[in-house]
Amino acid sequence: MKLLLTSGGIRNDSIRDALVAMLGKPISESRALFIPTAQWGHPMCSPASVWQATADRWSAEPSFTGLGWKSVGVLELTALPDIAEERWKPWVREADALLVDGGDAVYLATRMRTSGLAGLLAELGDTVWVGMSAGSMVMTPRVGREFVDWRPDGTDETLGIVDFSIFPHLDYPGWTENTTEAAHRWAPQIGGPAYAIDDQTAVAVVDGVIEVISEGHWELLNAPTD
Repeated sequence: MKLLLTSGGIRNDSIRDALVAMLGKPISESRALFIPTAQWGHPMCSPASVWQATADRWSAEPSFTGLGWKSVGVLELTALPDIAEERWKPWVREADALLVDGGDAVYLATRMRTSGLAGLLAELGDTVWVGMSAGSMVMTPRVGREFVDWRPDGTDETLGIVDFSIFPHLDYPGWTENTTEAAHRWAPQIGGPAYAIDDQTAVAVVDGVIEVISEGHWELLNAPTD
């Protein structure tokens, strides 16, 4: 699986170009599935916010489902345990991209495991995982206590598909918990390498090779000292 781990979606030409390169064809020829599940685990989200994300109404410019895909479907992970695998797994295998929304990353990791999607990832070699915020953080080993909202006394561990963590929405206007200073307080508890990225930045992972794509600001924290 190819990973395009963003903070705020496809916000600029550099990230868009990276997405097209991963797809190997234009967005207009690519099929996507949108996964809103992480929102249900976050106390600030609601049915209205799920609709906003599905309709790509978070900003003036489309950045996720509204990019001009050949087709977009909605895959709600909480429904999958009650649906036969032979019905939903082909939907996932046939998608060129999985667009995975933000919310609570630990909740999303839990639902990915219980739905069976986590176990399917290893089979999706050509699929592009396009994460936004928690949809990116879910692929990391852990998110830190600051980003655990679903069960505050529970684990901060996620799937560990990559070996680095992500601090999203770096220095987002008005978000006092996402400042550079907050990122530097967050990083020591993570232990491993971590990328603090703003909404103009993405971390791409293809065949184990990591590339930061940015027209904004980012930092690598806890950098390895080989």
